[in-house]
Amino acid sequence: MTARNLPVDAARIAADIEALAEITEPGRPYTRRAFSPLFLKGRAYIEARMKAAGLETRIDAGGNLIGRRPGKNPARGTIMLGSHSDTVPDGGRFDGIAGVIAALEVARSLADQGITLEHDLEIADFLAEEVSIFGVSCIGSRGMTGQLPDAWLARQQDGRTLHQAIIDMGGDANVLAQQSRPDLAGFLELHIEQGPILENERRDIGVVTAIAGITRIEVIVEGRADHAGTTPMGARADALVAASQLVLDIRHAASELSAQSKGHFTATVGEFSIEPNAANVVPSRVRLLIDARAELRQDMLAFQSWLAATAEKLAGAQGVTIAAPVTISDNMPTPGHAGLLDILDKAAEAVGATHRRMASGAGHDTAWIAKVAPAAMIFVPCRQGRSHSADEWAENDDIALGAGVLLHATLAMDEALPLTAD
Repeated sequence: MTARNLPVDAARIAADIEALAEITEPGRPYTRRAFSPLFLKGRAYIEARMKAAGLETRIDAGGNLIGRRPGKNPARGTIMLGSHSDTVPDGGRFDGIAGVIAALEVARSLADQGITLEHDLEIADFLAEEVSIFGVSCIGSRGMTGQLPDAWLARQQDGRTLHQAIIDMGGDANVLAQQSRPDLAGFLELHIEQGPILENERRDIGVVTAIAGITRIEVIVEGRADHAGTTPMGARADALVAASQLVLDIRHAASELSAQSKGHFTATVGEFSIEPNAANVVPSRVRLLIDARAELRQDMLAFQSWLAATAEKLAGAQGVTIAAPVTISDNMPTPGHAGLLDILDKAAEAVGATHRRMASGAGHDTAWIAKVAPAAMIFVPCRQGRSHSADEWAENDDIALGAGVLLHATLAMDEALPLTAD
């Protein structure tokens, strides 16, 4: 099915995404970092397009741009759609942006068809979903829902605190702890998949069952520094050799767990440093930071148990010391609301889109909105699964098809809400 068969305007979607792509740092496509002047320029474009669609615009306390379309019966609450318009450095043509523009297109399509929902409809551009210059992410969605840690506001970068930066974006950092959205009846986010599954399987839509929990684990390996030229090979306590074996073991164990699990699982050693890092010295200390992600909590617990046992065994075999792995951060998986998943399945079928259920290995604003309201996501394919790169690409017809699913789901939500708990 092509986009021209849908009650959305594919050309309008393409024009907005292209216009935002042109708002980028010179020579660094597609870079529009949160809290920067270019980010505000992109925001100004989105706000102008919201106003042109007849939406009432505001910046909330968390620094989120909101476009509102009043419903017939506001007492029934608010249906919210949206994503984010900030980017990672050197890559973000569709990541987040596709979701904001698809949500805006839903509002425009409703206006074109003369449809007014029972619920209020809000289109959200969340502030700083990507890891920001302050080293933290999902600032807007956390801030909207009273989940932004107060300690984060004191973080500083380039002579400015996060507290001040939120104010500079039009928010009110003084009241974030009191923020709540009891009016939210349901939330949906469209996003590019950022993986190859939909493209490889030739599916149009992914209905996201859960956003994987992310756990980061630090492992320190202590050996003994010795002269690299004079210490016999059999008399060394080489921290790097032991750490290297652990990296390989982690890769093997994660691959096995991923193959055996009924859910999504990955584990990656993303940071690795050695001391003293000199060519003629046997390494004495290695630090590893593991990024592990699990759709099912039991998989994460199994991995952590395996890691502790393996580290202890490896230390004995290699003659080094490996302290018990330290969990630096540990976020639980966020399941999509069962009722919304069913609505999304039916919406995909309504527009003739092939679809499958799947997990998200990446974090999203939906994970924070889901803590206060029924929430779910849909994925559209992206070329070769590439993302966070200048090569990131999604076909406009695929985004428009996703927008059509989003529109049908919004209409179904308007009839079905409130939904019962999972």
